[in-house]
Amino acid sequence: MTELSVIIPTFNEVDNIRPLYDALDKVLQEIDWEVVFVDDDSTDGTIDELIKLCHEKPNARRIHRISRRGLSSACVEGFQTTTSPYLAVMDGDLQHDETKLKDMLELLKVGDCDLVLGSRYTAGGGFGDWDQNRIKVSKFATKLSMLITGQTISDPMSGFFMLTRSALNKCIRNLSLQGYKLLLDILTSYPGQMKIKEVPYEFRERQHGDSKLDSMIIMEFAMMLIEKVTRGLIPARFILFSAVGASGLIVHFTVLYMTFNIAQFGFTVAQTIATFVAMTSNFFINNWLTYHDKRLKGKRLFTGLITFYAVCSLGSIANISVSSFIFEQKYTWYVSGLAGVLIGTVWNYAATSILTWRK
Repeated sequence: MTELSVIIPTFNEVDNIRPLYDALDKVLQEIDWEVVFVDDDSTDGTIDELIKLCHEKPNARRIHRISRRGLSSACVEGFQTTTSPYLAVMDGDLQHDETKLKDMLELLKVGDCDLVLGSRYTAGGGFGDWDQNRIKVSKFATKLSMLITGQTISDPMSGFFMLTRSALNKCIRNLSLQGYKLLLDILTSYPGQMKIKEVPYEFRERQHGDSKLDSMIIMEFAMMLIEKVTRGLIPARFILFSAVGASGLIVHFTVLYMTFNIAQFGFTVAQTIATFVAMTSNFFINNWLTYHDKRLKGKRLFTGLITFYAVCSLGSIANISVSSFIFEQKYTWYVSGLAGVLIGTVWNYAATSILTWRK
């Protein structure tokens, strides 16, 4: 039976595939191991390179994901295709130190820990060629993460770690799968305290390809933090949807002012124009931000906009009806208005999730 499975999520890493396999093969010669590349539909030839590698190497496999994105979910899909008792995660860009895998495995096999993580913060570890601004951002994110993990570890943001299958099975159904920091997701989903050990490593400089760190990945990280802080009671996507709705109020009143006071349209006409402009603004921002992983394109963008108009129109009716009813029960105007807004927002979020941005 394969003892160790190394899961590597990839996207446009064509020049790193062979060097990474060769590096693993050199380090893990005395271990019964396999590598599973989980690719999110690369466009640079990575898929063809993976097919060639898998034909040549019996311990190399690949999963080609279409219309699915995200490092965390890719790793979990990779986990679920294996039967090994020990599972490792590392990036496909050669920045993680594969020579540490043997040390990690030996620590797990002793049996007194559930997970071993590669740390950049312990003695002997480091950030390589990172500039000070990037290190400061990393340290800030690490401090945020420590607030919710309940674990005394130095690097909860590490993307390089190994765990036992039994530990994974205890938390896999509770994972949010948001963003790119699977370790943080595992730590906050595990029942009780995880037994963790750390191995220092020096973060390397990327040799080929482009970094995947962008504003959307940072947003996914924030979404996962929100879900973990609220224990999943308030979906992070709902909070984003509500924030976009709040921005729509600014758009609405700006357009209303311009059409009513400047263009001298009648109030009903001005209000109608402002409503549709705000709805349109909310739709495109939500499509880009809130539902970035289900982003609508082509014909679906148009049909999605129509369903969004329809859902939000009904939401407006629900808003007015509920707020009017509560106001008639002798509640203050602002309580009544807030209740109407809440009902309308919940309806819009739930209905558009099903009708507009359905899978």
